[in-house]
Amino acid sequence: MPDAIVIGAGPNGLVAANLLADAGWEVEVLEAQPLPGGAVRSDNGLDPAFVHDLFSSFYPLAKASPAIATLDLERHGLAWSHAPTVLAHPLPDGRCATLHRGPTATRDQLEDSFGAADAAAWERLTALWSDLDPHLLRSLFTPFPPLKPAAAMAARLRTTELLPTARFMTLPVRRLAQEEFTEPGAGLLLAGCALHTDLAPEAAGSGAFGWLMAMLGQHVGWPVPVGGSSNLTHALVRRLESIGGRVHCNQRVEEVIVRGGRALGVRTADGQCYRAVRAVLADVAATTLYGQLVDWEHLPPELRRDLRRFQWDFSTFKVDWALSGPIPWTAPSAARAGTVHLGADMDELSDYAHQVATGRLPRHPFALLGQMTTADSSRSPDGTESAWVYTHVPQRIAGDLGDDAITGRWNSRESEAMADRLEQQVERFAPGFRQLITTRRILAPPTLQDLDENLVGGALNGGTSAIHQQLVFRPSPGTGRPETPIERLYLASASAHPGGGVHGACGANAARAALRSHRVMAGRILSPGLSAAQRLLSGHPPRT
Repeated sequence: MPDAIVIGAGPNGLVAANLLADAGWEVEVLEAQPLPGGAVRSDNGLDPAFVHDLFSSFYPLAKASPAIATLDLERHGLAWSHAPTVLAHPLPDGRCATLHRGPTATRDQLEDSFGAADAAAWERLTALWSDLDPHLLRSLFTPFPPLKPAAAMAARLRTTELLPTARFMTLPVRRLAQEEFTEPGAGLLLAGCALHTDLAPEAAGSGAFGWLMAMLGQHVGWPVPVGGSSNLTHALVRRLESIGGRVHCNQRVEEVIVRGGRALGVRTADGQCYRAVRAVLADVAATTLYGQLVDWEHLPPELRRDLRRFQWDFSTFKVDWALSGPIPWTAPSAARAGTVHLGADMDELSDYAHQVATGRLPRHPFALLGQMTTADSSRSPDGTESAWVYTHVPQRIAGDLGDDAITGRWNSRESEAMADRLEQQVERFAPGFRQLITTRRILAPPTLQDLDENLVGGALNGGTSAIHQQLVFRPSPGTGRPETPIERLYLASASAHPGGGVHGACGANAARAALRSHRVMAGRILSPGLSAAQRLLSGHPPRT
């Protein structure tokens, strides 16, 4: 009977387990897949000489995350590597906007390619980051409301700056680019970063998200684990095992056992029951936890209605390549970037986002390309490149704007046609690219979900990043905290605030909530009160 059971060995679950074990709790992690890691895994499945990340690759949020920093994973074998350039966005006219570690290099490149006025505007955006760092990240990663970091940020800003800064945080990235820049380069850097989520260039808050990712690139880079993303997972597992925690794979949890409104443990698919003395933490999608692992009879009735409204982010379609040589970019500076964004201009990015949001598969998909050997030389033999590309596609395809009549069944024909379309997009900016492909692997949305069930429909972020499903609205209108309507049960996945990304904050918040519930005053008053609040906010009275 461990003190805590963690369902799921993704990064959030492993961070949570480490923090609980640090506090002296006995922790068991149960994972349905044959290997731990969730969406942080790599393999040699395409070519034995090449390492490919199955899902995520670049980890600025992990590098900047206080939750992961406290674990000191470098002592457990994790090493980071950086590409010479963080990010590149080539333009059709041959110019290329590039993002670099350190603000000076980015500013100088923008001045050389796009003019002094845009370089000065970028410098102003960098100065705002300096004013808010590190309190902005702390406010994003802590449970809602983030009172201390918000107060610290307010103290950093002059009174006259508070409202302009608040306005800045709401701007669509298209509007931000229009207000700040005269040439397209800097705006495309920000817009491409925003499109890592499902936020269109016209969406409120997309400017702040793009700016956040770009500033992280300047501050900590977009690093990769040396040897593959699995090495980040391996470090988390090794650390956990070194302090007494255990990870059990091929252990699918079928039910959270609830009695009297409390989580007592779990039942696995083989019929085995595990009792949890203190807490159950679920690193699973909210739609899996509520109504599947926990039967609706134990939950407030309005929660069922709210979960029907839960909105997933876009699906993802990914292709891995083993390349015989470096990609022949028309813009030479793109060759040094770990990540390359492929989209001609802001209008093409907006068209793409609108088409995906309305269920149409774009003819010219915006693509994110990773040059992994450029970022980490251990990923493939000298002179070759381990690379991938992905794009977002609709969860349900209503029509194909290309010529391939793709319907979303994602059979062999449709998957091959979509992979060809992405390769054609690369060819627009790197003629001759396809001649370098020795082999490729296609990961369509159903394949991604089969490999990690939290990626529902191939969605990477645990639900939309739009404001209507963030903060106190994630995963449903509530408190914006990891407590659930069931006492001693905590939501520890990206379905909880603060959402997607490999930062471990969702797991850390759940672990700290569980620990807090067993302190004398908090355990008697605060923790039951927060569970009761979740029930009230879901339209169900507290238990008597």
